[in-house]
Amino acid sequence: MKKYLIVVIIGLVIWSCKQEQQTATPKKTVPERRQPKAVTYQWQNPKVWLSKTSDSSAIKIALAVNRTDKANFVKMDSIVVPTDFTGDLEYYLPFPFEVKSLNEVNKIIFFSYPTQTFAAYENGLLIYTGPTNMGRKADQTPTGLFFTNWKAEETTSTFNDEWDLKWNFNIANKLGIGWHQYELPGYPASHSCLRLQEKDARFLYEWAEQWVLLDDDTVSVKGTPVIVYGAYAFEATKPWSQLVANPKALAISEEEITKQALPFLKTILTEQQKRVKYQGKK
Repeated sequence: MKKYLIVVIIGLVIWSCKQEQQTATPKKTVPERRQPKAVTYQWQNPKVWLSKTSDSSAIKIALAVNRTDKANFVKMDSIVVPTDFTGDLEYYLPFPFEVKSLNEVNKIIFFSYPTQTFAAYENGLLIYTGPTNMGRKADQTPTGLFFTNWKAEETTSTFNDEWDLKWNFNIANKLGIGWHQYELPGYPASHSCLRLQEKDARFLYEWAEQWVLLDDDTVSVKGTPVIVYGAYAFEATKPWSQLVANPKALAISEEEITKQALPFLKTILTEQQKRVKYQGKK
């Protein structure tokens, strides 16, 4: 009888272990990225630099470093460019590759006012980043925790009906604030919204999740969490001009992102659980 019980117990232990292996979350790994030999910067004339550069990846990095698009890039008197373009874009923008405190957060987006950049994370791993131009001094983008709401591939601005906004995703419904594609002059210039290059706006548009409504006035499930934080020094020179003297001047540490997320983490995980339950019922 004892032998029989021992065999049953061992069998149950083995079965339990197999179940745990099947349901356990796979161990996450940081995506492989090409690292440049060094990250340093220099001043250049944009027209002269472009006349000597045909590498599309280098142009993409230069636009991101200067928080601009190609149309505005050539209008600038001078630009900051890396001396080595062999790395992936993430090495030239300030967000950390991993934030362990966000391991349980399925999706989250950060917009940094001081550095005019954004980053998307999945379970604490940086999966996408790029430049942004946020609210100008007179119409600053509000900071804090938001959740994505409704979206539209193309819509018209509430400030000017001649402004067409592509890949628009609202994060503050009553305030009419969201991200979308629009020109990036290389400094905060919007009427509170979060301007992006088109490829970045489309990526976030397709990646982030919309809210779920019970009716016109009741939100059942909130969308993807978005944290907007920090302040921009409007009277100072562009922050990225510091990179020539100090390539790490704008670096955002893992501790800084944790500090920004921690006050909202409980709310984020509560809303995330509601979405998980909703998706399980679909």
